[in-house]
Amino acid sequence: MRFVGSSAAALLGLATLLTTSALARDDGRYANSPLKPWFESLHSEYGQCCSDADGYVVADVDWESDNGRYRVHLDDEWVVVPDGAVITEPNKIGRTMVWKHYVDGHPRVRCFMPGSMT
Repeated sequence: MRFVGSSAAALLGLATLLTTSALARDDGRYANSPLKPWFESLHSEYGQCCSDADGYVVADVDWESDNGRYRVHLDDEWVVVPDGAVITEPNKIGRTMVWKHYVDGHPRVRCFMPGSMT
C-alpha cells in the first residue's frame, strides 16, 4: 500500500508541475518578433488581449459565424463570443485566434480575432 501512496503523490506532483507550466506567460521567446508590438496592442472592450491571457490559434472547425455573431469551441464547450470581444482591426497573421479566461470554471472569450477571408 505504501507504494500506491507514493505513486499517487508522484502523480500529483507531476500534475502540479504540468499545470504550472501550462499557465506560464510570455517567456521571452517572441521578444524579437516583428509582430510582438502588434500583439501587445490588441484590445477589445474587455481590455488588452495579451495582458492576462495567452492567445490560442483556433482551427477552422472550432469556430463559426452566423449573421455576424461568432461561436468558438473551447475546452469541450461552444462559447458565444460577445460582440465587444471581437477585434475588428486587420488580422496580420491570418489565423483565427482567441484569448480566454474562466468564470465559474467555464471558458469565456476576452478577445476574438477571426481569420482573414482569403
